[in-house]
Amino acid sequence: MAIQWFPGHMTSARKKAEETMEFTDIVIEVLDARVPEASHNPMIEDLRRFRQRPSLKILNKADLADPAVTQDWLNHFNRQDGIRAVALSCKKPGDANKIPGLCRAIAPHRGTNLKPLRMMIMGIPNVGKSTLMNALLNRRIAKVGDEPAVTKSQQRFELSPQLSITDTPGMMWPKIKYESDGYMLAASHAIGRNAVIDEEVAEFLATILLERYPALLNARYKTDVSNMDAIDLLEAVGRRRGYLLKGGEFDMEKTAMAFLVDYRSGTLGRISLETPASRAKMMATIENMTLETDQIEDKGNDSPE
Repeated sequence: MAIQWFPGHMTSARKKAEETMEFTDIVIEVLDARVPEASHNPMIEDLRRFRQRPSLKILNKADLADPAVTQDWLNHFNRQDGIRAVALSCKKPGDANKIPGLCRAIAPHRGTNLKPLRMMIMGIPNVGKSTLMNALLNRRIAKVGDEPAVTKSQQRFELSPQLSITDTPGMMWPKIKYESDGYMLAASHAIGRNAVIDEEVAEFLATILLERYPALLNARYKTDVSNMDAIDLLEAVGRRRGYLLKGGEFDMEKTAMAFLVDYRSGTLGRISLETPASRAKMMATIENMTLETDQIEDKGNDSPE
C-alpha cells in the first residue's frame, strides 16, 4: 500500500517557509526520535541548504525511543556538516530551555540586540513542534492535538530582544518515496488516519516488534511470541482483550487500533522502528534492486527485434 498524505494548506506553508528562510539564521527541525530518518522531510533539507542555513535536529519524544538506538542516531547526525543533533522530550520541564543555548552555540555571530538570533522551527506533523513552542514561550500559544496537522499558519514570536522564533505548520512532502517510511510514519501517527488502513499499519508494526522487541511484547501481552507472525500476535492480543465479533472471530479493526495506541503511548516500552544500520541496509537493498531493474531493461533494449 502506497501511503500519501498532503493536505492542501501544506503547499502554501512550503512557499511561506521558503520566503521566511531568507531571514532565518538557524533551522530547528523537530524529528520523532523513534523514526528520525523517516520523519525527516527532504523539502526542509533542500530549503535550508539552498540558503546555507545550519540545522539543529531535535530528536523529540526521546522518552519513548530506545535510548541505545537514539544515541546511534545522534552520532550519525553529528558527523554531518552543518548539523547539530540533540535528543529531548519537550514534555519534560527544562528540556526545551536548552534549545536557545544550543542555537547560540551554532550561530555565535548572532544573538545581540543589534543582531538578534532568528530561529525557525520546522518538521512534519505530530512530532511535537507545538508542545515545544509552548514550552519555549512558557505559555500556551500553539494548539496541541493528538491528530496531525493541527498548526496551519506561520507565527513569529520574540523570546527576548536577542532571540526570535518562527513556528511553521507541519509539512509533509508530496510523495513518500519509500513504502516502509509511510508505514513507520503512520504507526507513529504523523499521517492522518484518512490516508491509511489501521490493520495494515498494525501488521507492519507487529512484524518489526516481533523481530526487535519480543521481550517487550511478552511482558505487555503475557504471551509467548517466539513462534508468532504479525497476524498471530494481533489475534492473540485481540482474543486476550476480548475484542471479538459475533461468531467468536476477533475484531481486527479494534485490535489494530489498540495495538497502535500501545506503541504510540509508550505502554509497550521504549521502542525505535529504525536504526542507522537498518536504514543503510534498506537503502542498499533498494539501490541493488534498482540496479538489477536497470540492467534487465538495458538487456531488453539491446535484444534484436
